[in-house]
Amino acid sequence: MEILVTLGEGSRVDAHFKGFTVHTDQAKANGGDETAPDPFSYFLSSLATCAGIFILRFCQARHIATDGIQLQMTNDWNNEKKLVENIRIQIDVPPSFPTKYLDALIRATQECSVKKALANPPVIEVTTQVTS
Repeated sequence: MEILVTLGEGSRVDAHFKGFTVHTDQAKANGGDETAPDPFSYFLSSLATCAGIFILRFCQARHIATDGIQLQMTNDWNNEKKLVENIRIQIDVPPSFPTKYLDALIRATQECSVKKALANPPVIEVTTQVTS
């Protein structure tokens, strides 16, 4: 996938891909205006929504109603390392959800490509180029 990133005013940076534009900004404490989420929040939300997609597909394949199903993701932050640690995803299901599938929901989230990329991080190469 190719992503074009453009730099805006203040701390705004946008990513353009597949006909979409993802707007980012920084918190006021970090010099931004908080007009959009910061890039790291998008990163974390991609993990949660990816897990959600696999839960949705699991339920759809079994004709299980998805009303009342939601995910809550939390994490710890290491101030010394400036890194996220200990990400937790909780799947909330309504009382009507078939209990025989509770463990299977957890297994379904293991198929998330974002989670797999974190578990097996890619090599990231950064280069520069002078353009006219």
